[in-house]
Amino acid sequence: MRKTLFPLMTASSGLLSMPLARAAEAAPTVVATVNKGDVAWMLTATLLVVMMSIPGLALFYGGMARAKNMLSVLMQVFVVFALVSVLWLLFGYSLAFSGGNAVLGDFGKLFLAGIDAASLSDTFSAQSKLPELVFVAFQCSFAAISCGIIVGAFAERMRFAAVLAFIVLWFTFSYLPIAHMVWSGNGYLFGKGALDFAGGTVVHINAGIAGLVGAKLVGRRIGLGREALMPHSLTLTMVGAALLWVGWFGFNAGSALEANGVAALAFVNTLAAASAATLSWIATEAVLGRKPSMLGAASGAIAGLVVITPAAGTVAPMGALVLGLLAGPVCFWGVTTLKRWLGIDDAFDAFGVHGVGGILGALLTGVFSAPALGGSGAAGYAMLPQLWVQLEGVLITLGWSGLVSFLAYKLVDRLIGLRVGEEEERIGLDISSHGESAYVR
Repeated sequence: MRKTLFPLMTASSGLLSMPLARAAEAAPTVVATVNKGDVAWMLTATLLVVMMSIPGLALFYGGMARAKNMLSVLMQVFVVFALVSVLWLLFGYSLAFSGGNAVLGDFGKLFLAGIDAASLSDTFSAQSKLPELVFVAFQCSFAAISCGIIVGAFAERMRFAAVLAFIVLWFTFSYLPIAHMVWSGNGYLFGKGALDFAGGTVVHINAGIAGLVGAKLVGRRIGLGREALMPHSLTLTMVGAALLWVGWFGFNAGSALEANGVAALAFVNTLAAASAATLSWIATEAVLGRKPSMLGAASGAIAGLVVITPAAGTVAPMGALVLGLLAGPVCFWGVTTLKRWLGIDDAFDAFGVHGVGGILGALLTGVFSAPALGGSGAAGYAMLPQLWVQLEGVLITLGWSGLVSFLAYKLVDRLIGLRVGEEEERIGLDISSHGESAYVR
């Protein structure tokens, strides 16, 4: 099952003092049932997350590409989604959520063995269950978009076959272990009490650092710093950002696994953080003497959505507003100053938005989940210990994904070659890699 919000009390002190026989008689029998409303909501939430990848992420990234590379970006996101979906059904779900140890699951549900229409999966309520196939599909959509995010870092210069080969390796050796450690009942970070409601570490930091390593190893695009590598259609980027924003309600509110108050809280928090970050990003542009831009507004919205992801179900709406207000300037710094310091060509700011925003959100989840700040932390919630656990989760994710990514890129480079040739890059990947063009000339 997914990460519980906070440890649940199993019995009161009075009950514990009763003889066992009387306690058994006094404890009500909980009959677990499948609620059709929960099932309908979770199927809808899954569809929303699928929409985030295709067409949302594809159009968001595609609009930022040059016209000669538009189709290649769409192709990479589209096919990565299909590839990861197949891998998830074959072995991904089993390694993420079936048994195993503190780091990785086992092959107990390889090829979805033992799962049929009657199989049930836990939710956060003892009395509520979901068909396990619904949970399989929901988690599949998370894995697919995580892999798609990485594409934005090395866009416009990486071989198509190399992209797919890298994704197979990264998905298997980075996404699945991190997902298991954070969200599986016997996972290491789950046991430590790390809070990650919908994927700050599992999705955004994990994918962000993979993108950063890729951008460094693949190298800069030809002409960067000498030519204006401008987005060819901010209209499409805005449409993609809007689809991502709408889909994110399924991403965050769906992570409640039920149609209940926690889902409503996550829904409102998602709206609040994205709106606040949109405003704080363009305000940052204005303060620095720039004109408020459509690209800035769209990037700000995504930054706010990233930051609230780990905290969506455990912070109050005013906390979500603060998170969003901080996300704008912090991620703006990530895509400008930090990127320049690192000397990388993170083409569409996969690390600057998802990596930096994911780190900020994961850490501040430990702050704003405190009851004193309106969060839903349990009685006795201790902010500093929780912050330490959150930091541990961030560092493990950065180190694990960074190392796996480095080794995977190096292996793919040796076997296939990471980068297209100079002439192919100048022509554009639409023609040189796919023999098609996004637009009729």
